[in-house]
Amino acid sequence: MYYLGIDIGGTKCAVTVAEKEKMNIIAKKAFPTDNGRDYRAVIDEIIKTAHSLFDENGVSPESVLAAGISCGGPLNSRTGVIMSPPNLPGWDNVPVCDILKNEFGFPVFLQNDANACALAEWKFGAGQGCENMVFLTFGTGMGAGLILNGRLYTGANDMAGEAGHIRLRENGPVGYGKAGSFEGFCSGGGIARNAKMKARELLGKGVTTSLFKDENDIERITAKSLAEAAENGDGFAAEIYSECGRELGRGLAVLIDILNPELIVIGSIYARSENLLRESMLASLKEEALGVSLSACRTVPAALGEKTGDYAALGTAAHGYERMMKDE
Repeated sequence: MYYLGIDIGGTKCAVTVAEKEKMNIIAKKAFPTDNGRDYRAVIDEIIKTAHSLFDENGVSPESVLAAGISCGGPLNSRTGVIMSPPNLPGWDNVPVCDILKNEFGFPVFLQNDANACALAEWKFGAGQGCENMVFLTFGTGMGAGLILNGRLYTGANDMAGEAGHIRLRENGPVGYGKAGSFEGFCSGGGIARNAKMKARELLGKGVTTSLFKDENDIERITAKSLAEAAENGDGFAAEIYSECGRELGRGLAVLIDILNPELIVIGSIYARSENLLRESMLASLKEEALGVSLSACRTVPAALGEKTGDYAALGTAAHGYERMMKDE
């Protein structure tokens, strides 16, 4: 028996087939989303790609238990409708689960990417065996997926876990439309904006570093180039990451105090640059979080790495199917 995973992103889509027992991925194909296309054209290509994978690997649709879709929100996981995500222009109230179920005949489940990644790490990665876990995306944006009492928690209307909107400081880089927010300090764009703002202040005083000598250099700053400079001993870059770590700790303290998780799993930038963030993060956590709650919680990088997107969609399929079988 098999699961089908579908990862719908603003840049590309990936379709994956995996065996149920050990969740071994047996086939995968990806293609550009191409936002110039109508959503129906993209869904048609998903269908065509899935049929191609089935045919090439001797998989009959009757042997597929379920499909899972991981996609940026907003969306309605209960009705299976994608509702105008910013990275998918024209995808307005698209009943993607019904369309695919009508094509294939098996059930199709939908989760936003933070929840889907939380399911992936919980079922197949760093969170295996946990009852209470928080997953943080920490990439282009900052969002959380919540596993509470052994269940995915999505909230009243799929908006649980919007941690990036929490304000950590009165002023600071903008993220999620709010200055000084968790996403403003702890996301790829936020790190770059914070660095550019402070680099311009230094340049105005005649100060330069190995990272920048003029305005053109400042414009080219990214979270990745900052991390590389920090690794190579640039003090300015190291301090930007240290500040990010401090604010990360403040944000995590809020989650720990409210949710009392046993594990926090952080993806993307944290997984790549833990050594630049962890010391200041832990110092902030010690200052801000309740000691008894902090002592019960570990913070670790995501374990699935580049496979997260694939396993997020497959985890959504497995989770949806298991819940469906329990409810019958």
